[in-house]
Amino acid sequence: MDIIHLLPDSVANQIAAGEVIQRPASCLKELVENSLDAGATRIQVIVRDAGRTLLQVIDNGSGMSEMDARLAFERHATSKIQEAQDLFSLRTMGFRGEALASICAVAQVEMTTRRNEDETGTLIEIHGSDVVRQEPCSCPVGTNIKVSNLFFNVPVRRKFLKTDQTELRNLLTEFYHIVLVYPKVAFTFVHNDEILLELPAGTEKQRIEAVFGNSKKNVYTSAFVEVNTDTELVSIRGFVVKPENATRKAEQYFFVNGRYMRHPYFLKAVQTAYSGMLTADYQPSFFIYFTIAPEAIDVNIHPTKTEIKFADEQAIFQILMASVREALGKFTLAPTLDFDAQGSIDIPLPSTEPVAAPHVTVDPTYNPFHTRGAIYPDKAPKNWESLYEALSTPRDLEISTSQEMTISDTAPIWQYGGKYIFVAVENGLLMINQHRAHVAVLYARFLEQLANTQGAMQQLLFPEVLTLTPDQMASLLPLLPDLKAIGFDLEQLSPDSYAIQGVPSQLTNQSAVPVIQHILQQVRERGADTQREWREQIALALAEQGAIVYGKPLTETEMRELVAQLIQLPSYRRTADGKTIVSLMSDDEINKRF
Repeated sequence: MDIIHLLPDSVANQIAAGEVIQRPASCLKELVENSLDAGATRIQVIVRDAGRTLLQVIDNGSGMSEMDARLAFERHATSKIQEAQDLFSLRTMGFRGEALASICAVAQVEMTTRRNEDETGTLIEIHGSDVVRQEPCSCPVGTNIKVSNLFFNVPVRRKFLKTDQTELRNLLTEFYHIVLVYPKVAFTFVHNDEILLELPAGTEKQRIEAVFGNSKKNVYTSAFVEVNTDTELVSIRGFVVKPENATRKAEQYFFVNGRYMRHPYFLKAVQTAYSGMLTADYQPSFFIYFTIAPEAIDVNIHPTKTEIKFADEQAIFQILMASVREALGKFTLAPTLDFDAQGSIDIPLPSTEPVAAPHVTVDPTYNPFHTRGAIYPDKAPKNWESLYEALSTPRDLEISTSQEMTISDTAPIWQYGGKYIFVAVENGLLMINQHRAHVAVLYARFLEQLANTQGAMQQLLFPEVLTLTPDQMASLLPLLPDLKAIGFDLEQLSPDSYAIQGVPSQLTNQSAVPVIQHILQQVRERGADTQREWREQIALALAEQGAIVYGKPLTETEMRELVAQLIQLPSYRRTADGKTIVSLMSDDEINKRF
């Protein structure tokens, strides 16, 4: 009995869709890229429920004929290439002919399209690879495609989608990858009937400011310098951030021939150019655009087309590194050498004296496989084992979770350097980082208030205005109930701004805007997809902002109260993000120092 058989097209399409359409963001990418390939100058994206219910793309591109509209949904049907050789000279975003077939295999799709030379357009509706209807219709020039109920016939895939907050953030990230490289195309992004982004046609710098800036004054892009290099191999242009404006969470974008790409090797080139200018935990933001001959790159590596192979990566690495260094040096951000300056460097003339050959002493008794003490017993340090005891002694406080810390009310206590609290305990000297100790205390308090919605609010006499980017708005929306529970009073003023009318009582002496910005940044950097996770991040971010600062003098009463609150916590040795709070120097260790 034969056991090998051909899979039905619908099943094959669903399998292939797993590679091409992984989530709503993948669907958005494919549809918008098709609009760009059609020559659209205006593209509107309409999303509902983060793409689960609806993902619609409307463009004013060239449109399709009735026959092309039907063939477009067949696998490996494409207008972009005709033969294998075309893969090495690609000038379009798409080329495989898999996207539309994959989308209609796992969703309910309706498309209307019309060419400029046609009087009527074409409507086609497909549910799970089955054509429901195809008929003439009246519609404007271009294409309007609706993708409804994504993964309706693949419930397992639908179950693995993340929260609406996460999926919307993924949609916006994919949207940024496209709009940043096509500034001459006008884009609109609408989510649940609310316009999150409205981007007019403009320059690359204007587009970057419109996406990531919070104002119309070019505040964001003023922190960047321009990169512009032309060579026979590659042209590199774009913007790199000034070192003093680098952040821990950087915006880093590479584009090649109008296509977003990830490239760790070129990222290393940029980081090398900043060598010596940034601390280890800071990263440079950049928007760098490569223009290169299509035959010099291979984009046909992965279905997402974000992994790109260059024919001469090493040479481009050097050009990129030099270009960034030149841009930074041109604006006096990096030291440069002026080889034309007279007298700037004194170079001694060659000496006419003969140079003696160096004298090398060889020890014929040396054996690297024996200890120095065995060969030179008189030179081996006495009691050498004791030199390593200090290295083997742990510096952090290592107390069993079952052991309780007790501190006498009369124990000597003092502050050192405006940063540490020292207190004498039974078996040594306890050192406490005062800021982190207060972070731990506040973190536990904020978590309890979030759980019981008992946060104390202090009304502001003069409300502050919080302006956010679209992805920050997407992150803020699910946090609003918990921010209210902790003591924030926020009233929406516009699609991208809120009025802060009240703050938690612990933050009355601080501006509320950077506090909320910090919360959103921490939620994004540390990751939070569930209510429990983002409550933890809210509590930690608030605690970090509200804790006593380094350098603040504390009275003895304040120190004792802080220490007492700290040691009552279930986990007082480290903060919620793993930073050491307390360290014990034992009596034995103190005695060994004398």
